[in-house]
Amino acid sequence: MNQKLCFIGGGNMATSLIGGLIANDFDAGQITACDINIEQLDKLATDFSVNTSNDNIASAAEADIVMLAVKPQVMQVVCEQLAALENQSTQLFISIAAGVREADINRWLGGSRAVVRCMPNTPSLIQLGATGLYANSQVSGTQKRTAQSILDAVGITVWVEEETALDAVTAISGSGPAYFFYFIELLQQAGIELGLDSKTALALARQTALGATTMAQSDDASELRARVTSKKGTTEQAILSFQKNHLDTLMKDATKAAFDRSAELARELANQP
Repeated sequence: MNQKLCFIGGGNMATSLIGGLIANDFDAGQITACDINIEQLDKLATDFSVNTSNDNIASAAEADIVMLAVKPQVMQVVCEQLAALENQSTQLFISIAAGVREADINRWLGGSRAVVRCMPNTPSLIQLGATGLYANSQVSGTQKRTAQSILDAVGITVWVEEETALDAVTAISGSGPAYFFYFIELLQQAGIELGLDSKTALALARQTALGATTMAQSDDASELRARVTSKKGTTEQAILSFQKNHLDTLMKDATKAAFDRSAELARELANQP
């Protein structure tokens, strides 16, 4: 991919994407990172040898792809600044800001822009991310492949046809890591209450989560569960307890709450003056 990238925002997710691109042999000289935090820019330059700047407009003007990696609350201001760019009609804008709708980004940029929205998650920081992407009608096939190649650098990618599906992506993979972290916490606490010391319980919970997740990469989860759930065995009793206490309903309710909040946040951000 011989194109110039400009990251507006140099925080954790931008850092993970830059690191993933460099690890996949993308030319560091083709990347410029912009941020108001000079220390963060110095770190990016030191770690990845990319160009850095605190001038969003000048840097974006030279880019083929503009990565919008700022907080949702400042997206409008940033996009309205970029609306003056003369080469916008040929540029691809990729937003990794949660909750900000494509229509609002497009409007703030001046309209009729090629915009891809994506929802990466925190494991992208270690190149084990899961990202959902949505492209508006101005995005060409070539630009879609370009956007996917960028996000593929930090994990797997999936495309959705309807933008509202990104709210579901947020509920499952965007917020999902926290669910697993919480389960590890609870499993550790259960181990302590059963007589294990905290360090031992944590080590067992972490390794069990790692092993189970790794196995689930190549086999169906329900089949794996069936294999270790012997009739009248210990695992069966635990699963029966989960079912009796409606763990399935709790999961549906939790992800629906995340889904609803994602949609609500988008409406709030769209109503900004």
